[in-house]
This record gives sequence, C-alpha cells and structure tokens, in this order.
Amino acid sequence: MRVDSTLVKALARAFRWKRMLESGEFTTIAELAEREGIAPSYMTRVLRLTLLAPDVVEAILDGAQVPELALSRLLELFPLDWQQQSEHLG
Repeated sequence: MRVDSTLVKALARAFRWKRMLESGEFTTIAELAEREGIAPSYMTRVLRLTLLAPDVVEAILDGAQVPELALSRLLELFPLDWQQQSEHLG
C-alpha cells in the first residue's frame, strides 16, 4: 500500500473548499475560485470529491485504493450512489 499524496491533497482541498462555502466565508464557487487562483470549472470538479463514498475516501487516505485510481479518473463523472461508486471505481 502506498498513499497517493496527489489524491489525498485533492480530497483535503475539496473538503476545505466545501467548509469555506458552507460557512458563508465565500458565497459562490466563482468567488472562491478567484481567491484560490484557479478556474471555477476545475474547482467544481474537485468539489465533487466530497461526494465520494466514505469507504472510497478511507481507502484513499489509507493508500488502499486500486492502483488505477488516479486523480484524473476521479475528476471525471462518477456515480453518486455509493454502492455504484465502489463498483465503478474499483
């Protein structure tokens, strides 16, 4: 098992951004994206990582995800149903 620091960092950013939006610190993704210096479309794709099933997040944090699970794959559309996610993402 090897922890993929790119995936872990992306998860951390996603959950941090979600907290910033939920707290009212920023009212829109566009506003937050401008502050972070990134494209709103990229931020939206990263924020989707907060919709990953808890077991998928845990596997990533433990370095137990399947080797094919790269950030580029996670930034593509994935099922929102947690059972389907586990099947889709391995």
